[in-house]
Amino acid sequence: MTDERPEIQEEPIELYEHHRVEVDPGQEPVRVDKFLFNKIQNASRNKIQQAAKAGNILVNEKAVKSNYKVKPGDVISVVMSYPPREVDINPEQIPLTIVYEDDDVIIVNKQAGLVVHPGHGNYTGTLLNSLAFYFEQSGQKDKVENGFGYLVHRIDKDTSGLLLIAKNEMAQTKLAKQFFDHTIERSYVALVWGDVEKDEGIISGHIGRSLKDRRVMTVFPDGEYGKEAVSHYRVLQRFGYLTMVECKLETGRTHQIRAHFKYLGHPLFNDARYGGDQILKGTTFTKYKQFVLNSFKLLPRQALHARSLGFVHPTTGKNVFFDSELPDDMAAAIDKWEKYTSNRLREDEY
Repeated sequence: MTDERPEIQEEPIELYEHHRVEVDPGQEPVRVDKFLFNKIQNASRNKIQQAAKAGNILVNEKAVKSNYKVKPGDVISVVMSYPPREVDINPEQIPLTIVYEDDDVIIVNKQAGLVVHPGHGNYTGTLLNSLAFYFEQSGQKDKVENGFGYLVHRIDKDTSGLLLIAKNEMAQTKLAKQFFDHTIERSYVALVWGDVEKDEGIISGHIGRSLKDRRVMTVFPDGEYGKEAVSHYRVLQRFGYLTMVECKLETGRTHQIRAHFKYLGHPLFNDARYGGDQILKGTTFTKYKQFVLNSFKLLPRQALHARSLGFVHPTTGKNVFFDSELPDDMAAAIDKWEKYTSNRLREDEY
């Protein structure tokens, strides 16, 4: 079974900030960077100017430079990278699989069980600690000294797969805008309980923390609470009592896929937080129960892998795309269910 410790590291720490301001009718002409500096609490002039250089300050939906003079009635939108973290990142030698790296970005294929960033209760042993060690060993010590590991998104501790990390603040600022605009392409592979009815579909409904248990995210279909969340899915393979699906996200809410499939009535296989670590579908035979328990041992965490990632490179402006193989634990569980399903079909023929 999976670790029952609270998933404190998955609290929704903000990775970027968005502000929308409508200019008052009596506003005198003033530079937009000065205007925003006076309007946004704790925002430095440098960070605002950096947002302008990245094309992240929009006036009436058009990007402007920092010297643009605001006018009454202007609608200003700005996306800025979040202020540097308060926790020191100490280098730690932890296995790290790097898929791609250049001067601006690094893409890691994160193993299950690894927390992405330090937080309350998880100040060490994180992916960022591992990244600090890697930078020191690869002659990039300045990255550790000057700030590094500018996160633009996260994946859960017990989810495996591709994670995009900026290597400087300008790259983070540009990538933050892509995540905010939902233009980043992300696909996941999941095993879910039950035989999903439709071959493809859309799951929508606001997601927010459960009013009964803050460790769990809940779907609020009427939108009275939480934030809008949209997931697209298609069936990849059916195992009768389980279904393998591909998920593509329009939004990136905490536990989005896990909460959405729970809401759909198909919790992720062995997802203890959302009830998927119980035998939810299948027969009552002892032999079947033992088969499922053995499958849980092969895959001792929720069956979710961030398989692919596509985005516009923050410096070159080119579209780039990265894909990854399923990790060994998921591949082993899928192989086990494939054999079980095949045997069942053969038995049904007699």
